[in-house]
Amino acid sequence: MNAIVTNPIFITVIAAVISAALTWVVRGLARKHGFVAKPKADRWHKKPTALMGGVAIYVTTLGVYLALVPKTGDSLVVMAGATFLFLVGFVDDILYIKPYQKIIGQVIGTAVIIGAGLTLPITGYQIADIWITALWLIGITNAVNLLDNMDGLAAGIAAIAAATLAIGFYSVGASGDLLLICGFIGALLGFLVFNFNPASIFMGDAGSMFVGFLLSSAVMLSQTGGRSRGIVSVLAVPALILFVPIFDTTLVTILRKLWGRKASEGGRDHTSHRLVALGLTERSAVLMLYGFAIIAAALSIYLKQLRTIQSIALIGVFTVILTIIGVYLARVKVYAEQDEELALKNNAVFGFIYDFSHKRRVFEVLLDSVLITLAYYFSYVLLFGAFEQTANWDLFIETLPLLIVIKLAAFLVVGVYRGIWRYTSVSDLVTFTKGVVLGSAGSVLAILLLYRFRNFSRAVFIVDGLLLLAALAGSRMAFRLIRQLLPNPVSSYGRRVLIYGAGDGGEMVLRELENNSHWEYTAVGFVDDDPMKIGKVMHGLKVLGGNGSLGNICREYGVQEVLISFRELAPDKLREIRIICQDSDVALKRAMIRIEPVEFE
Repeated sequence: MNAIVTNPIFITVIAAVISAALTWVVRGLARKHGFVAKPKADRWHKKPTALMGGVAIYVTTLGVYLALVPKTGDSLVVMAGATFLFLVGFVDDILYIKPYQKIIGQVIGTAVIIGAGLTLPITGYQIADIWITALWLIGITNAVNLLDNMDGLAAGIAAIAAATLAIGFYSVGASGDLLLICGFIGALLGFLVFNFNPASIFMGDAGSMFVGFLLSSAVMLSQTGGRSRGIVSVLAVPALILFVPIFDTTLVTILRKLWGRKASEGGRDHTSHRLVALGLTERSAVLMLYGFAIIAAALSIYLKQLRTIQSIALIGVFTVILTIIGVYLARVKVYAEQDEELALKNNAVFGFIYDFSHKRRVFEVLLDSVLITLAYYFSYVLLFGAFEQTANWDLFIETLPLLIVIKLAAFLVVGVYRGIWRYTSVSDLVTFTKGVVLGSAGSVLAILLLYRFRNFSRAVFIVDGLLLLAALAGSRMAFRLIRQLLPNPVSSYGRRVLIYGAGDGGEMVLRELENNSHWEYTAVGFVDDDPMKIGKVMHGLKVLGGNGSLGNICREYGVQEVLISFRELAPDKLREIRIICQDSDVALKRAMIRIEPVEFE
C-alpha cells in the first residue's frame, strides 16, 4: 500500500481528481460572490468568467504535499515561499493592489528562498549568484503572470514545464521532490478541465503567482537545473524548461517599450494573440505553444548529456529559429494605425529602430555570420563526431573568422542582400546557390594559399556548403513557410471576398490581400470556369466552382464581394457575373495588382 501511495502516477492522478473537484466548487462560489473577471478592452475574454481558480491549484498542491510527500528542508522552503506568493496574489484578486506592492511581495518570497541557501550556481561568486537567482525568481513569476492571457495557456505550459522537472528529479533519484512536483502537475491538470478553451474559470493572480514562483524555485531542487554540470547547462536548462513564458515576456516587453506602452499593463499583443491574428483559432494557438514548450523541454533534457561546445551549438540553432519566429510575430499588427503613427511621432528611438528593421540588412549579416559558423561546425560534427579535443578543433577555430569574411563578401557580390524575405522565390534560391558556391570556392582557395590545405578535409567543405545553402534558404523562406503552416483567417475579420479566376492573376490578388490587411478583406476561396481547376487548392483556399455556380457559392459562403482577377474579360461574361452579383446582393470589383481594388460599375 505504501508503494502505491508514493507512486508518482498515483500522486498525479489523485491530485488531478481533487483539483478538478475543488475547481468546480471554487467556480460556483466565485460566481455566487461576484469574483468574476469582466471583459475589458485590454483583455481577451468576451464574457464574465469566474476567478479564484488558483485557490484550487494551491490547496490541492499543498494538501497532497502535506499528506503524501516526504518532506525535506528545501521543499519546505519552496512551499513556504510559494505560499506567501499565493497570498499576495489572493489579496490582489480581492483588493487589486498596485504593481509595486506585488513586487515587494515577490521580493519577500525571493528572500525566503535565497535565505535558505537555494541559488542558481551561475558564476561561483555568492553575491552575483544571489542577484541572478533573485532576478530569475521574480522574472519567471511575472512571466507566468503575463502568460495567463488565453484559455488554458498558463496552466498547460506550467504542466509541461513541471513534467520536465519531474523527469529531471526522477533521473537523479530525488523521490521527495518528484512527488511534490507530481502533485503540482495533477493540480494543474485538474484545473485545466475547466480552464481549457472555452474556460469557465481563470486562475487569477493568486494562481499565476503561485504557479510561477513554485516553478522557478523548484528548478533549484535536487540540482535539476544543472548544478553539477557546466555553466551552459546551468543557464540553458532552466530557461528551456520555461521557454514559452520567457519568450512571450521578452517579446511583449521589447515591443511594448518600442511602442511607448507600459510592460506591466494588460494588452492583446502576446504571442498567443499574434498567432490568432495570423488565422489560428484560440485552441490551435494554445496547442501550438504547447508544442513549442514540449520541443524546448525535450531539448533541455538532451542538453544535459552534451559537452559545453555542443550545447552552445545546439542552443545557437534554437536561438536562430526563435529569432526568426520573433521577428515574424513582431510584424503582426495588433495596434490601431493611429497608435502606430503617434508612436512614430513621439518616440524617436522607436522611429530609428523602425527604420533600421525596415532595411534589415545589418540583421541579415549578423544572422548569416551565425549560420556560417553553425554550418562549418556541424560539418565537422557530421564527419568526425565530437572533435573538440582533436587537432580539427584548432583548425576550425583558426579558420572560422576567415570563412565568415569570405562568405559574407561572396553573398554581397552575388546579391543575397538585395532580396525581400517574404517574396523569396526560386530565382532567389539560384542566387543563394551562387553565393554559397562562390563563398566555398573562395574559402578553399584562401586555405590552400595560407595553409596549403595541410590536415584539412575536403569533405568538410562539401558538407559545409550543403548545410549553409539549406540554412540560408531556410532562413529566407521562413516567413513564407510560417505563413503556409498557418491557416487562412477565413472568418476572423474583414469583408468576405471571392476571387474570380484561379490563375496567376488570382494568386497575385490573394497575395495583395494578405499583404495589405488594412483593406480588411478576407478571401474565402476562388471561383473559375475551368472544370479542371474545380476542387484544387491554392495557398490553402479551394477553387469552389464556376460555370453558373457563382450565385450558389456566394450564398453558401456568405460572400460580400467578388474580386475579378482577369485583366481582360469578355463583355458577355462580365455582364453575366454582374447580374448574378446584383441578384445575390454582392458587390463586384476589379482587382488591379498592387493597386487598391476599384469598384467596377
